[in-house]
Amino acid sequence: MARRNDNEEKSSMPETSDNVVVVGLGRFGGSVAESLVNLGHEVLGIDSDPRIVQDWSDRLTHVVEADATDTDALRQLGVQDFSRAVVGIGTNLETSVLTVLTLAEVGVSEIWAKATSQKHGQILSRVGARHVIHPESEMGERVAHLITGRMLDYIEFDDGFAISKVRAPEEAVGRSLAEIGLRSKWGVTVVGTKLPGEDFTYARPETVVPEGCLLIVAGDTAKVERFAGVTKD
Repeated sequence: MARRNDNEEKSSMPETSDNVVVVGLGRFGGSVAESLVNLGHEVLGIDSDPRIVQDWSDRLTHVVEADATDTDALRQLGVQDFSRAVVGIGTNLETSVLTVLTLAEVGVSEIWAKATSQKHGQILSRVGARHVIHPESEMGERVAHLITGRMLDYIEFDDGFAISKVRAPEEAVGRSLAEIGLRSKWGVTVVGTKLPGEDFTYARPETVVPEGCLLIVAGDTAKVERFAGVTKD
């Protein structure tokens, strides 16, 4: 059974596509839930630990103490009316898998789930998770790129595509992007430029790269890494 811990003045959550269920309010799930609220979404938080539920009671739209592997409990909470859910449970693999399975069974169509290993992720996908997140390995890989290279920020996608923020190389300063020809020379596309303290500017062929400029580049992961190697420290 589910036990609510909502503030009494709060009304029931309207059924809109902006609402999200977050199951497991630990470090990962709690961070996702709080970020969703900051972005203007209403969040139904679910956790089996009453202390965690109490801790989040004033920070989320609704917080409930419940067993998310219990189909009846989820239906009682109206979870079937949500189109999106995040499962932040990682340490208890059985609970993680059963929670995803139960969410899928009650009709949640888009489930994001945290995985602690590749095998765990494969199981989550098979029981209903549409998006599997590997926060530890993904963050570790990202930090490794930032430590060993000259990238200021880095995001890699599953299909070998990456976006990176780097300092403009010496050869680019004072010249337009058309003149530099980074795409033909390095195989990367400049998405935008940014000077410290100024707004991001979408790149155009006539964009001139000033001293101290940052470039946001995109392309094949290996090519982005090679280009980052010739940028300034």
